[in-house]
Amino acid sequence: MILSNYSIYLRATKPNYMSLLVVGTMAFDAIETPFGKSDRIIGGAATYIAISASNFVTPIKQISVVGGDFPQEEMDYLTSRGVVLEGVQIKKDQKSFFWSGRYHMDMNERDTLDTQLNVLADFQPVVPDSYQDCEFVMLGNGVPAIQHSVLKQMKNRPKLVVMDTMNFWMETAMEDLENLLKDVDVLMVNDSEARQLSAQYSLVKAAKTILAMGPKYLVVKKVNMVHCFSMVIKYLLLQHYHLKKYLIQLVQVIPSLVVSWDILRAQRIYLLIT
Repeated sequence: MILSNYSIYLRATKPNYMSLLVVGTMAFDAIETPFGKSDRIIGGAATYIAISASNFVTPIKQISVVGGDFPQEEMDYLTSRGVVLEGVQIKKDQKSFFWSGRYHMDMNERDTLDTQLNVLADFQPVVPDSYQDCEFVMLGNGVPAIQHSVLKQMKNRPKLVVMDTMNFWMETAMEDLENLLKDVDVLMVNDSEARQLSAQYSLVKAAKTILAMGPKYLVVKKVNMVHCFSMVIKYLLLQHYHLKKYLIQLVQVIPSLVVSWDILRAQRIYLLIT
């Protein structure tokens, strides 16, 4: 009940001064963990960033691409949360982006098993005129060239550009990634990604190396304990069915608060430096 009321409070106290543009994938994922496996679920960085951020601010202006296989009910749900989909392209004759990965026991390290770009392979994002007033940009994990293309289309430089990326792009598009890093304010990666990007094991040395690549600020995420906590809650849900209605609320809120906290943290960084 406390978490439910807190979620209502967040949505009732959204700031009216923050205009947010979200760029990223809307996709399907197949996830393996030591605790379970899903074959095909709704995924994508932009999907969950938008849902989480909608607890704090609306409208959220989304830029992405989906295939004809992406469920309309998911699009409708995003709209109901205050997400504007004018910048989302729908290619009915193609398939949506698909990613499959296996997480290790610490729920932080992961191996990419399969990546099918599908609609992302030839995606050319277009920033609608109605998006040009966005002061804050969240570049969700995705193709670096696409992320950069959106920034270049903004007529005015956003006040704050926050970026997320992952090991796959470091392995397949490092040059594009390096060029993009010069134009972002905040980079968010987990500890293993920081080490891979910098070629430094020490996170202190990794941070210095990455900051020298362009971003003004670096956030290194170590959220494996949150993932493990969510897994424990899910296990309890299975073992204690009578707690279901309370545990479901908890499982739904925790990941949302983590992602939303990343966005709020970036916003607060901007407010502090100005």
